[in-house]
Parts: sequence; C-alpha cells; structure tokens
Amino acid sequence: MPAFHYVGIDASGKNLDGIINAEGLQAAIGALKGKGYFLTEITPARQKSTGKTTTTRKTGKPKGSSLNISFGGPGLKPKNRTILTRQLATLIAAGLPLLRALRVLRDQQKGPSAEIFNNLADDIEAGSLFSQALAKYPKTFPNVYIAMVKAGEAGGALDGALRRLADFGESEIKLKGKIKAAMMYPIIVVFVAGGIVTFIMFKIIPIFVKIFADMEAGSLPGTTRLLIHISNIITQKAYLVVIAVVALTILYKLLNKWKKTKYLIDKTKLKIFVFGPVIMKTIMARFSRTLATLITSGVPILQSLSIVRETIGNEVIAQGITLVHDQVREGEGISGPMIKARVFPPILTNMVAVGEETGSVDQMLEKVADAYDEEVDVAVSGLSSMMEPILIVFMGVVVGFIVISLFMPLIQLAMGISGG
Repeated sequence: MPAFHYVGIDASGKNLDGIINAEGLQAAIGALKGKGYFLTEITPARQKSTGKTTTTRKTGKPKGSSLNISFGGPGLKPKNRTILTRQLATLIAAGLPLLRALRVLRDQQKGPSAEIFNNLADDIEAGSLFSQALAKYPKTFPNVYIAMVKAGEAGGALDGALRRLADFGESEIKLKGKIKAAMMYPIIVVFVAGGIVTFIMFKIIPIFVKIFADMEAGSLPGTTRLLIHISNIITQKAYLVVIAVVALTILYKLLNKWKKTKYLIDKTKLKIFVFGPVIMKTIMARFSRTLATLITSGVPILQSLSIVRETIGNEVIAQGITLVHDQVREGEGISGPMIKARVFPPILTNMVAVGEETGSVDQMLEKVADAYDEEVDVAVSGLSSMMEPILIVFMGVVVGFIVISLFMPLIQLAMGISGG
C-alpha cells in the first residue's frame, strides 16, 4: 500500500510530521481529515532498501516548466481561467475524480491551455497534490488561487473551493468590465480629438504657413507663431515626441519598482481629484472580496493577509495590510489594527469589528465588497458622464485656438488692405 508523508497541525495546534499508508492520495487526505488534522503538505513517500520510508523529493526541471512564460501570457487568460475553474468544480461535484476531470478539460482546449491541463494531469497521476501542480505556473495561477485550492484539499472540499474561486473571478471580471465600459466613450473622444488635431497639424497648418510666407514673421500674432512652432515640432521632429513618450513610460515603470517612489506614486493616485475616490473604492472592493474568499475557503488569517498584500496593487494599502498582519500575529484582532493603519475606510473597519463580535468576518467582508462594487459602478458612471462635457469643452478650446490663430493674420491683412 502506498505511503504518504504529511505535514500539518492537529486540533490543539500541535505541529504534525508523519507517514500514513493509504490506497491513494485522496484516501490519505480523507483519513487525516477524519482525525481532525489540518494539512499544509502531503507528498508520496518511497521505500528505501532498508525498509525505511522517506519523502519523495523531485529534482531537476519540472515537467512542463519550459512553458511557464507562455502560460503567464496568452496561454490562459483570467476570463478563460475562471470559466475552466467553474467547469472543473462542476465535474468534481458530479463525482469525477480530479485526474479524469483535468483530462476532460484538456481535451476541450488547444495550444498552451491544453498543455497546462495535460501537465497538471500528469503531475496528479504521479502523486502530486493539485495545489503543488498549480504552483509550477505562478503567472497563470496566482497565490490566492493556489492557497484556496490548498485549503480545499486539506478540508476535503476541493469542489467548493473551486466554486468560490470561480465566483471570485467572475466578480473581478465584472468589476473590470464595468470600468472599461464606462471609460470607453471618453477614450473614443480623446482618440478622435487627437486624430483631428494631428490632421490639422500635418495638412492644414502647412498650407497657411505658405500663405504667411510673404508676411513678416514679426507681424504675425503671438498665438499664430506659437501654433506654427508647435506644428513644426510635431511634423519635423516627431521622433522627439516619440522619444519623450517612451522615456516617460520607462521612467514611470522604473519609479514603480522602487518602494519609496512607488509609495509616493500610489499615494498621489489616491488623492487625484475625482479619480482618487474611485481608485480607493476599487481597491477596497478587491481587498474585501479577496480576504473574504480566502477566509471562507479555510486559509489561515495570517496567510490570507499576506496573499492580499501581494495582490492589492497599491503600496499605501499594502503597508497598512502589513501593519495589520504583524499585529494579528502578536495576538490582536483584525479591526483594531485596521483602524490604527489609517488607510481603511470607517465602514470597512466597523463591519469587520461586527464580524469579529459575531464570528462572521468573511460574511461582513462579502457585504462590504458588494457595497463597494455598487459604489464603484455608480462612481465610474458619474465620472464618465462628467468627463463627456469636459472633453467637449476641451476640444472646443483647442480647435478654437487653432482657428483663431490661423485666421487672425488673414483678418489683420484684410483690414490693412481695406484701410489702405
């Protein structure tokens, strides 16, 4: 009978490290769960020639690791990952073994996606846990995904963990979709305005420059000379504009890699007029839903906070989460340190405090996440409606400046002729 090496804790919090014999990996997990153990690792063990059982250690390059880069890119996008997670949960809930369910999904895929599921199935067949197989593809399956699968395995409820992951992914996709849809019109207006101005700079202004050629440069109004100068830079030295844009983009990325400058940039984002509150609400929605999903799935609170900190995407909030994590580790609750961090809104800290009193922190966080999702939806719609007239006025000012600058010399010339 196969042997498995396991590591975990028992109901009293005592660390466990031992060997169990079982007919298979799932049988071993079930037997240990029946004893009230919470597993953090379980791997196949092998028999030495002396009869002593030791843990199997894989060495060398993992199978399929050469595809890691492509997997992190177009191989499995978040939307596809969410759909496949939902399908996998349904198959397992219907009674299919994990190995067979993975191969069913593999047969429905093409290209890199098929390779992912093929390699996952091979690893499961070789005796690895599903979470261990997923961990080989960190760019495709983030830490929150792996942690929830690991908790589902330890609790013997993998299908439930996968369903929660699918719900979580759908909520994230829905929120991003609302933001993109609301910002689509302003983006189109900006592109159209940019195209019109570019056409004027390249085609219209050179014609007027020829008309002004016989006029003395000093006799041209200042706005006209400024417009011609801008046009010359754009048409004759366009490469300088491209270089400047590329340089600013690279500089921004470099500053985002340094912790101190990233903190300042992220802090500035939260204080931007109109946009700052929307960004803050979006971050709080993600924080609440991610933490609620992890806690519901059985992931320990300290590990949950660490995962959320890595995925939050804002250094200001991340430092606040670090403070909460460190004080929770010292034995404090969650709401108190959140208040001390001074980066979490009162509604969030109060709801967490209520959740601690009633033993339903995850449910309170879910309610907060739902509330923030609605607020983000309303805020983004309002932002889009407000930007429309602002952009129209801006376009009018730009086009008006161009028209006045071009026709003012002609008007002056006509007045001079008529006066003469």
